[in-house]
Amino acid sequence: AGLDSMNAGIWSQLFLVAGLIGWLVTYLFRALTQKMTYSEQLKEYKDAVLQKQLDALTPEELAKLQAEIEQEKDS
Repeated sequence: AGLDSMNAGIWSQLFLVAGLIGWLVTYLFRALTQKMTYSEQLKEYKDAVLQKQLDALTPEELAKLQAEIEQEKDS
C-alpha cells in the first residue's frame, strides 16, 4: 500500500512545482491588472488626497477649475 520513496518524491515535487506555478500565474495576473493590495491602497490614498484638496477649494476656485475642465473638453 502506498508509493515507494522514489514515486513519492516525484509526486511531491510535482505538486510543489504545480502549486508554485499556479501561485506565480495568479501573482502576475494581479500585478499586471493592478489588483494588488499596494496598488489598491495607493489609488485610495491618491483619491483621498485629491478629495481633500477639492474640499479645500473656495467656491470661486472651484468654479474656475470647472471652467478650465469644460474648456479642455471642448478643445
